[in-house]
Amino acid sequence: MEFSTMLGLLGDGLLLTTQIFFVTLIGSLPLGVVVALCRMSRFRVVSTIAKFYISILRGTPLMLQLMAIMFGPYYLFGLQMGSDWKYWACDIGFILNYAAYFGEIYRSGIQSIPRGQYEAANVLGYSRAQTFMKIVLPQVIKRILPAMGNEIITLVKDTSLAFVLGIAEMFSQAKALAAREVSMLPYAIAALIYWVFCLLIEFVLGKVEKKLDYYHA
Repeated sequence: MEFSTMLGLLGDGLLLTTQIFFVTLIGSLPLGVVVALCRMSRFRVVSTIAKFYISILRGTPLMLQLMAIMFGPYYLFGLQMGSDWKYWACDIGFILNYAAYFGEIYRSGIQSIPRGQYEAANVLGYSRAQTFMKIVLPQVIKRILPAMGNEIITLVKDTSLAFVLGIAEMFSQAKALAAREVSMLPYAIAALIYWVFCLLIEFVLGKVEKKLDYYHA
């Protein structure tokens, strides 16, 4: 197989990898905020449900969660899902899993803000929503950025788990090419692409961190 053809197939896989990555972030970042707020809720039922959710999603393998979502509707309810269900199952599984991790990171950041800042905002006439959005959240983002960066980089590599659902992302393409060509070259190229992807994320996060330098803990 020509090298250009190999790159083309890996490029097709990279498109799916990138799609899984961005869909997961778009869904899990805001959902993580909801999870964190539920986890800190004064209502015991809400906080208990959030704790259980986080415990299950962080305490079981992501691969197992993907398979449960993929095959659960059929084995539990006898539902025949369409051919596109594997993509929906992949997106749902990744979003739910990463929301649990992001939720705990958000919670640690929110709880690290001194109580005096809430009291000062109250004196200035800020509502609870205004206090959270204008005072607390910008500081929380700066404090949690390193931890969030680690999870986001982990997500790049975790996208390879989509292969269990038959999704031809980049790792699946590399695996198929390596078997066909009896060569490690496809794996080496895929590893290089993953690495460059992570370097780009580190660059972007570094820029964001510099922009938030005016928020000092």
